[in-house]
Amino acid sequence: MIPLASDYARAKYLTVAEVAGMLRVSNMTVYRLIEAGDLPAGRVGKSFRIREVDLDKYLAARFTQAV
Repeated sequence: MIPLASDYARAKYLTVAEVAGMLRVSNMTVYRLIEAGDLPAGRVGKSFRIREVDLDKYLAARFTQAV
């Protein structure tokens, strides 16, 4: 067994469907972001889990202020 760093062990993990709902996009769009390497995710069995902090970082990197 590999010990996890405390930030990974205490992180809140989201499903693809939860992320898709938050972003108001389809599940397939989230899968494409994961496959492209734009959105970090880990596998749990056959499904992906996305850390909430990684989703926040993804959104912050793409944020633009409207004029």
